[in-house]
Amino acid sequence: MAKRDKVENFNPNILKGDLLTIREASVLASARLNKDVTSSNIAYLVQYGVLEKVVRGMQTFVKEADLIAYYDSLRSLKQNTWKKKFGAGVHWKLSFDNLKEAETTKHVHRLHPYKGKFIPQLVEYFIDEHIDAFKPQIYFRPGDIILDPFCGSGTTLIQSNELGIHAIGIDVSAFNALISNVKVQEHNLANSANVFNRITRQLRDVVSRSGIMAFDEVLKTRLGDFNTKHFPSPAYKR
Repeated sequence: MAKRDKVENFNPNILKGDLLTIREASVLASARLNKDVTSSNIAYLVQYGVLEKVVRGMQTFVKEADLIAYYDSLRSLKQNTWKKKFGAGVHWKLSFDNLKEAETTKHVHRLHPYKGKFIPQLVEYFIDEHIDAFKPQIYFRPGDIILDPFCGSGTTLIQSNELGIHAIGIDVSAFNALISNVKVQEHNLANSANVFNRITRQLRDVVSRSGIMAFDEVLKTRLGDFNTKHFPSPAYKR
């Protein structure tokens, strides 16, 4: 796992002139967004031509003004896009875009990858006992029962448990039910390991018979050749 740059290490004195190293750029972006932006994130933006690459000697730099403009426009673009789609009444606070990834994937919420899930803060906002201008009344109280007929990876079930609310989850996917149950129940670890190993063996068998791994390798090679030919440098992409 890539080592993350810590926001608390941000030192404005390192930013001299208008050029930043990849490391300095990640620290500045993290401080500006109040969330982790790794050196890998910055390198990705350089690789795909989003930020201009400036080489001095053996070191790569990006322009501080370009970095700030990119992240400022990104946040503004997100707000404007959603407000244009759903109207000016969009409550942007519910985007929770100020939170770090560690907060939106806290404790068991990142136990297994799952696309399309809600972050726990969004679920908690609607089921806890606070009220505000956007949520003028309390909908659930401790001891109530919440039914989630499309529970996915169990985010609503977990947040309900945290707030003392009973929850029942239903999902058409047996694997989703497994993920949810693992998150909210006590388990015999040996029995759980047996279930996981059985599922893993079945998945490997399906993958080996499908030929998808061989296809992926061929596709990766062909894409590499195509990019080398048509997009030889980040500057060309820009």
